[in-house]
Amino acid sequence: MRIISGLYKGRKIFEPKDIKTRPLKDLTKESIFNILSHSKKFKIDLSKSIILDLFSGVGSFGIECLSRGVKKVIFIENYKGVLPILKKNLDNLKYKINFEIIKKNIYDNKTLSNLNTKFDIIFLDPPYKDKNIEKILLNILINKSLKDDGIIILHRHKNEKDHFPEKFEIIEEKNYGISKIIFLKILN
Repeated sequence: MRIISGLYKGRKIFEPKDIKTRPLKDLTKESIFNILSHSKKFKIDLSKSIILDLFSGVGSFGIECLSRGVKKVIFIENYKGVLPILKKNLDNLKYKINFEIIKKNIYDNKTLSNLNTKFDIIFLDPPYKDKNIEKILLNILINKSLKDDGIIILHRHKNEKDHFPEKFEIIEEKNYGISKIIFLKILN
């Protein structure tokens, strides 16, 4: 797995040896950034964006954002088996100004409220078997964590049938192998 584009293009992203972590595949990641760059359904300027990478794992999505020149990325991960790899991948960038690692449980209601930040993109990559997506989305809504024109990108198994709270609208949905990417926005 490598960084696809930008300042750190071609650098290796270290992966875990265990099977509890499922890193975002390069093809899926590249497709996400193509949609971000070319979709007329939303307007995201990566160079001005603040990104929240939930269930960040080895940091593949957030690191790609950093490579492409985003303003800041906050990584939230609490699995001790992957945190050293996330830190190693970020240390490998040798540029430590515009990111932060938060070692907390995203299901704790205080995790989002303590951030006190509004994000342009919130990337959610929970384990495929996770059934608590609705709770996280409600926390995002309650804490006003997403900017008015911001988007949520959700990475799920293609057969998963998630239910989204009423205020959330699917902008776009694409399948890639066994996974799917869902782009969501919050209705005003």
